[in-house]
Amino acid sequence: MKIKETPLKDCYIIEPTIFEDERGYFFEKFNEKKFEELTGMNGHFVQDNISKSSYGVLRGVHLQKGEHAQAKLVSCLEGKVWDVAVDLREDSPTFGKWFGIELTPENKFQLYVPRGFGHGFSVLSETAIFSYKCDNFYHKDSEGSVIWNDTDLNIDWKLPVEAIILSEKDQSLPAFSERNF
Repeated sequence: MKIKETPLKDCYIIEPTIFEDERGYFFEKFNEKKFEELTGMNGHFVQDNISKSSYGVLRGVHLQKGEHAQAKLVSCLEGKVWDVAVDLREDSPTFGKWFGIELTPENKFQLYVPRGFGHGFSVLSETAIFSYKCDNFYHKDSEGSVIWNDTDLNIDWKLPVEAIILSEKDQSLPAFSERNF
């Protein structure tokens, strides 16, 4: 497992070491001990979530805040997504910055999104199955968010605007300037 830094403080790309032969392949998807040694971050996860979405679906930008904040380890199990992390920690040197990466089953990359970050993704393939490992349990009353098309953040979702499909909830999230995080 290789850990690569992103331009955002404490946000990491995890690239597996893949062993391939005529039978197929094997890789260690995650190793808590190695992750903690390489990053100094807690890598203990308590909840796994899976979502399936169609082309154009955009989920985000979401986070859990306060004592229910969550770090996430995300990957794409089927299809192709553009995954985005946004640093919403006001005391961070990368506050208000975002990073995006294409996640696919072929590249087998994972993105570690630390506590205090917003997260979202857009589906670039016909369908996608997306996996989220979380280090804290979901708590509805601790939700925070930023609208997907916030002009301060100016996130590129890699989709034409007319193709974007949003949930009713995601259509009316607050702006970055409203600090709902």
